[in-house]
Amino acid sequence: MAQEFVNSKIQPGKVVVFIKPTCPYCRRTQQLLSELPFKQGALEFVDITATSDISKIQDYLETLTGARTVPRVFIGKDCIGGCSDLVEMHQRGELLKRLNEIGALQ
Repeated sequence: MAQEFVNSKIQPGKVVVFIKPTCPYCRRTQQLLSELPFKQGALEFVDITATSDISKIQDYLETLTGARTVPRVFIGKDCIGGCSDLVEMHQRGELLKRLNEIGALQ
């Protein structure tokens, strides 16, 4: 169930972030991404606490990405890491470039 759930969310042309609403790093990630001009449906925050398989989802994210912590940020099919990775990518000017490459921005 966890594998199918995660895999069904990760799609080319879309940014998906697996979060827990109480996590300050997740909130910072949401804040940064919400300020960008995404096309409708190209950005999704997935609250893993809304499922009954939180631990299994995090175990699968670890298998997939090397870390079970949230947030886990996927740009298209690629996991770029967590909050600090996203912030660094944005500061280097790479985030907007990647988002444009996958066609996620307006």
